Amino acid sequence: MEAAQRSARIAGVWFVLTFVLSIPAVLLYDPVLNDANYILGAGADTQVRIGALLEILTAVANVATAVVLFPILKRQSESIALGYVGTRILESTVIVMGVVSVLAVVALRQDLGGGADAAQIGRSLVALKDQTFLLGPAFCAGFGNGLLLGYLMYRSGLVPRPMALIGLVGGPIACATATAVLFGAYDQQSPVNFLFTAPEIVWEASLGVWLITKGFRPVPLITGTAPKTEQEPDTA
Repeated sequence: MEAAQRSARIAGVWFVLTFVLSIPAVLLYDPVLNDANYILGAGADTQVRIGALLEILTAVANVATAVVLFPILKRQSESIALGYVGTRILESTVIVMGVVSVLAVVALRQDLGGGADAAQIGRSLVALKDQTFLLGPAFCAGFGNGLLLGYLMYRSGLVPRPMALIGLVGGPIACATATAVLFGAYDQQSPVNFLFTAPEIVWEASLGVWLITKGFRPVPLITGTAPKTEQEPDTA
């Protein structure tokens, strides 16, 4: 029980860190993402590199949340818990791809010194960054953190079920709105997209704060007073 509560608080810290690290990273990226002429002239290279470092740390924090929670979550369903870990790893991989594209823009600005070709390549790399955000923190997070983790938390009762329900419902909505953006229904920066993504954001933030301040609820899954609920079939 004590070890489980320690894991809960560690996971909560990692969840909060994903917000603490990722939000400044987005702000620091502003020159390269929103200035079409960034690659042609003087740029805030140090600022962008700091943003890249913060986003890499965000990717590490993403994986850490799943790794810390896995020993607990697998008691509910090992296959779904593994799926959660795998989705977080995939999300972090996509995030790192976006970081590489941003750093490539910085490198091109310094090496090529401007020009039409450099500008076109820069726009392509920025477009790649936009798509990695759509498929990583938007779609993968909705599926992994929302649907899979929400389901595991709801079934186990490790956190209040109304809270877990936000993730269980908000995750698929986040996936759906990311898909809508992918097919051009509305812009990634539109208020509609933010509105549909909000439940997933609320779920992740509230989960992090809850785990730090309250830990897991004393349910049979961690107290050992009941058998595991969704064991994989024994094929031996």
